[in-house]
Formats: sequence, C-alpha cells, structure tokens
Amino acid sequence: MARIDLRHEANVAGDWFVDTRCIDCGTCRDIAPDLFGAVGWTSVVVAQPGADESATRDAWLAAQACPTSSIGTVSRQPRPGRLYPREIEAGSGVFDCGYCSEDSFGASAWFVRRPMGNLLIDSPRYTEALAAPILAAGGIDHILLTHRDDVADARRWADRFGARVWIHADDAGAAPFATDRFVGVEQVVIGPGVVAIPTPGHTRGSAVFLVDGRYLFTGDSLAWSHDRQDLTAFRDACWWSWPAQADSLARLAADHRFAWVLPGHGARVHDDPEILHERLDRLVERMRAPR
Repeated sequence: MARIDLRHEANVAGDWFVDTRCIDCGTCRDIAPDLFGAVGWTSVVVAQPGADESATRDAWLAAQACPTSSIGTVSRQPRPGRLYPREIEAGSGVFDCGYCSEDSFGASAWFVRRPMGNLLIDSPRYTEALAAPILAAGGIDHILLTHRDDVADARRWADRFGARVWIHADDAGAAPFATDRFVGVEQVVIGPGVVAIPTPGHTRGSAVFLVDGRYLFTGDSLAWSHDRQDLTAFRDACWWSWPAQADSLARLAADHRFAWVLPGHGARVHDDPEILHERLDRLVERMRAPR
C-alpha cells in the first residue's frame, strides 16, 4: 500500500500519488504514460485521471504492477477486482502478469495459455492473487527466462507448477535450478510454435522468445519508447556488449517477423509486422552509427 506520509512533493495536486519508495523502474510510465512521468530518479503523477474511467483503469493497472506498492490514492479508494493477468488482445491467450518484482527492477512478465503447454516468460512477483488464475488456466508447463536480471521468483513458480525452466547457458548462473539450457547463437525450438532466439548483448546470455510467429518476448533486448515513438534498445543499461546487441538484433530482423514486441523493461507495441521490421532495421543502423 502506498504511504501518504511519503508522498513525493513533485506529484501534481490531486488524489493519486507516488511515494518516495519508488525505485524508478519506469513500469508505471510504460503502462500509463499520460498519467505518470519521471522527475529526477523517481516516477510521479503528472496528470490526475479525474472522472475518466479509462484513465482510472490505467492508474490501477500501474498501481497493481508497481513492485514497491508506491502508487495509491490519498482517499484510499478501494482497489477494484483482480486486474491481472490481463489479456493483451482478445482471444490471444497472451496475458500481462502485472505484480512486477523488485528483484527484477520491476520488469514485466507474461503468461501464455496454449494447447501445446502454457508458458511463463520471465517471472512476476509470486503471489496467490496471480497463482490462482494461472492454476485455473491450466498452470505452467514452461518458464522461459530472457536473461539473468529477470529471474526473480521463477523458482517458486516452477516448484508450484512443476514447470521446466529454460535459460541460455551463459546466464544460467542466475538460475541454477533451470532444467534446460541452450547455447550459442542458433535458435532453439522449445515446442510447437515456440522458438528461443539468443540475442547476446544486454547480457551475454540474453534471449528473446517468439511464440506462434506473432508475439516476441524481448526481455531487455528490445522495447518500444513512448517518448521516441519508435523501437529502442537501452545503451545505458547494456551490461555486456552494445555491438553484440546490434548484431543480435540484425540477425533477428533477417530471420523473423512479428506483430508484437513484449519486453521486460520499456513499453510494448503492436503493429504490422512489416512496419516493425522496418523500424528494427533502422534501429540497428542507429545502434551501429558512430556516437
């Protein structure tokens, strides 16, 4: 629960606020960019949702995703019913898990319900509020970890559902409980319609996962920027090799098309696969350009 006594002074006047326990993960800004913004090294409310039902829903989505429970209302509005897991498009079977973990610096995680076996991509905070609907949806067969930073509570999820856990061998030290490790830069078929694509760069063992040729789960290798209105990568948060990350994204662009980019950090985006492909090509060019 957000603490009124720690309300950040930079919040705009009104009911909604962010408290000073915020870790500046940016999750709220990615979910509701019209309501939350950055001031220094923290997020604050920059616009109140008022009576707008859609904006109020977005504020609650951000509050329930916040890893430090730093978003709330002065009036102590009652929380609405369960908002997560939240399907990203009707009938997709792909869900935003919300309940981000402070251990992964607020990274988003994703649940995919599919006849060939349900998937959890990266790890949300373990909570029965999320485990119960996942159990009702058939549990988890595979946990796919994009890189070492976003392991969080993966072991608890794996133990709860008896899931196999996949990670690249170069980042496997962060998940010694993993049952399956892949190596090198060649893609690996995990199951029908599910491909692991190594993308070394952000970390040495980073990978993205493409599901049904449509949904690309990118960890911290690729995301959408609300500010730039374009695909982006995080040079200032590249822990291994920026040139290798550019090469990885170039291979991704050469071999695959996708309609969704669903990252750990950064915003998600849905567009025509050819438009996203063109944007990805241009991003690689910018990444390779001299500074």
